[in-house]
Amino acid sequence: MISYARQNTEQQPDASPPADDHIAPAPRVSVQAFCETVETAAAVQSAGEDRRLGKAHLKIQMGGMAAAIEAYRTAPTPNVIILETEGRTDILAGLDQLATVCDSGTRVVVIGKINDVTLYRELVRRGVSDYVLAPVNTLDVVRSVCNLFSAPEAKAVGRIIAIVGAKGGVGSSTIAHNVAWAIARDLALDSVVADLDLAFGTAGLDYNQDPPQGIADAVFSPDRVDTAFIDRLLSKCTDHLSLLAAPATLERVYDFGAEAFDSIFDTLRTTMPCIVLDVPHQWSGWTKRALIGADDILIVGAPDLANLRNTKNIFDLLKASRPNDRTPLYCLNMVGMPKRPEINAGEFAKAIESQPIASIPFDPQMFGSAANNGQMIAEINASHRTTEIFLQIAQRLTGRGETKKPRGSFLSPLLEKLRAK
Repeated sequence: MISYARQNTEQQPDASPPADDHIAPAPRVSVQAFCETVETAAAVQSAGEDRRLGKAHLKIQMGGMAAAIEAYRTAPTPNVIILETEGRTDILAGLDQLATVCDSGTRVVVIGKINDVTLYRELVRRGVSDYVLAPVNTLDVVRSVCNLFSAPEAKAVGRIIAIVGAKGGVGSSTIAHNVAWAIARDLALDSVVADLDLAFGTAGLDYNQDPPQGIADAVFSPDRVDTAFIDRLLSKCTDHLSLLAAPATLERVYDFGAEAFDSIFDTLRTTMPCIVLDVPHQWSGWTKRALIGADDILIVGAPDLANLRNTKNIFDLLKASRPNDRTPLYCLNMVGMPKRPEINAGEFAKAIESQPIASIPFDPQMFGSAANNGQMIAEINASHRTTEIFLQIAQRLTGRGETKKPRGSFLSPLLEKLRAK
């Protein structure tokens, strides 16, 4: 058992967690829980179904400390043992007995009802990895297990934001690229855009990049994927923004298994504070897995009936599949197109039971110029209202309310015009 411990003295409600409560997923580990109450067993069972413990193998038994000691007399111990116990004497005496049958490297999480610093110190001395006060909820268990495998100083690293269109042609890629630009430029957060539409991706065009390598090199060579390999595939767009580009060629087909991108995402999480996934509008095992596995999700829809239906279907499925995460977000794009009947934001909100976080106006001149020039909206017109909308979306998705945009002088507008010319 290792000699690091943390005491959880605050209970989190069973509600959507705040935007800055980022929990990194656990690796492939074995976890065995020995519970004394059905309430704790239910919380552990629910935690095992959480996406962040999707790779962990979880087994639950009743009987608490005594059952654990008996079980490991003749069997090897797993990576993590979760023990529920109710008394001070039972905890310390039981841990002393468990230590005689516990394999080196096994981490122990204790769930108890006693909030006492002396007991806490005794648990630390005996090598307990974490002490959590009962009663526990699902997120308490998820957080405790996941934090065993992530350094505390790396808490903010590895947030994955997935952006997907409710229908083809609604501009989700354009929004993904502009939001990533705002995250990198205005929030000064190191970010990478992963273009997952390998056949027809437009991130390279939008950022005016033509890298010789990209995400296809990684997905077709999973055995080579590591930090150094991914770094070689990244194309630098700005000081804070990199691109993992799609080949956008049709020489081969891109049929993948559900776990094809797992190693890529796991590697990016270890090096980048923010990963923006430009998810194509298709429904397959790997797109569903990418969306469910993301920390935050933005669905982009246009104001018509098909988009309303699709947005609701995607929203409901992701909300049900991620009961312990923040609910998905959605926005409306190309709002106010002349002579087109539209379903307004209020009707969307009524059907989906959630308000859109933004309504982006239809502006073919602005967006067409940006696409043809390989520029972001902020590069063409930094004061345009759509630029501010992208910044607001970036703040909402990252949980960062303050921008780090440098203060300009009174000559800044003139200098921007000169640079544009």
